[in-house]
Amino acid sequence: MAQQVPLAEGVDNEVEFCTLGMFILDEIEFGGSRPDVKNVIGGAASYAVIGARLVAGKEHSNSVSWIVDVGSDFPAEVLDVIKTWDTGCVIREDPGRLTTRAWNGYGVNEKRDFKYLTPKLRLEPSMLSDSQVISKTFHMVCSSSRCISIVEDIMRRRDELQQAGKVRSAADATTRPIFVWEPVPDLCTPEEKEKFFEAARVVDVVSPNELELGMMFGQPGWSEDNDAGRDVVATILQSGIGPKGEGHLVIRAGKDGSYTFSRKQRIWFPAYHQPSISEATAVVDPTGAGNSFLGALAQGLISAGRDPGIVIDSVFSECEAWQSATRKSGMHDNMPMALICATVAAGYVVEQIGVPRMTRSSDGRELWNGTEFTERVRLYTQKLYRTLEESPRKHFRNT
Repeated sequence: MAQQVPLAEGVDNEVEFCTLGMFILDEIEFGGSRPDVKNVIGGAASYAVIGARLVAGKEHSNSVSWIVDVGSDFPAEVLDVIKTWDTGCVIREDPGRLTTRAWNGYGVNEKRDFKYLTPKLRLEPSMLSDSQVISKTFHMVCSSSRCISIVEDIMRRRDELQQAGKVRSAADATTRPIFVWEPVPDLCTPEEKEKFFEAARVVDVVSPNELELGMMFGQPGWSEDNDAGRDVVATILQSGIGPKGEGHLVIRAGKDGSYTFSRKQRIWFPAYHQPSISEATAVVDPTGAGNSFLGALAQGLISAGRDPGIVIDSVFSECEAWQSATRKSGMHDNMPMALICATVAAGYVVEQIGVPRMTRSSDGRELWNGTEFTERVRLYTQKLYRTLEESPRKHFRNT
């Protein structure tokens, strides 16, 4: 029987981000390009939490919530690292099982092969605490069928909590949360396409990467530069994303950045680390970058008026193209800002094997890989401002 132990004070406080991804200890093989590694903090949960945590900052760290299943072989040093994040983490200890472990193998073009080495313990909505169920955002990596089931179960539990008077206010339960869904790569197939359309209609953001999206439509990959790629996007938008069709398709394209589509506009932002002929790349390992991108995106969508948003608004205060794009983002008017936060968060994750390292400066500032998150947001936004002024249609277009 697993014992649930809150890891941080304030886990029952307001939850803004909750992931149903699993914690996994990774073994990574790089095909001979560098030494293999073991006991790496991994899994969709860890990386999504890092993304959300970067955006939340230390002031709102406890609002980032997740579950970590600890088996008999769980390394103490890994728990020490997780504690430094000060998230609203629930540890489930079960000495009768092994920690979920997986193998990752990388080939050409960042293609990843993945398999579990020990039995996995999947998280279900029934395992979430009441405060987690009332989260403002949710992140999922799962099949289309499970996506639909998770959304239905969470919404049902929220209704039950409201009827039982167990929420702080009616708005906590009646305001629809933001659901961010990563389709599981193995099921991005033509046979799964109709179910994918069905699942996309119950979430707010659906985000395959460009290879997964291509595979689902019987293509080797997705590209905006050909008719087939543009037709794929049009088909998905016509089918609808979100209950009212106002959701977003976010295509993660690795070194080429991200493409975001809604029924009103298309957004392209470059990756944080740009390839350079004259400089060595800062990209060491892409594992988890997509998960962190989406964790940061979810948190960014509900973080208006906080430090990252203030920095972005300051840079773009007189940029009409930015103001116009924000107005066209519909019910998710924070989407452009959230995409910047997501891009910067992913930039941290690729700089090392495993998760970025958090430290504190002598004056108490929070540093990740030696730099403040908001400072990287400022640098990226300033660079984006320059290209946006030169060619706004490169970044924003009506659909």
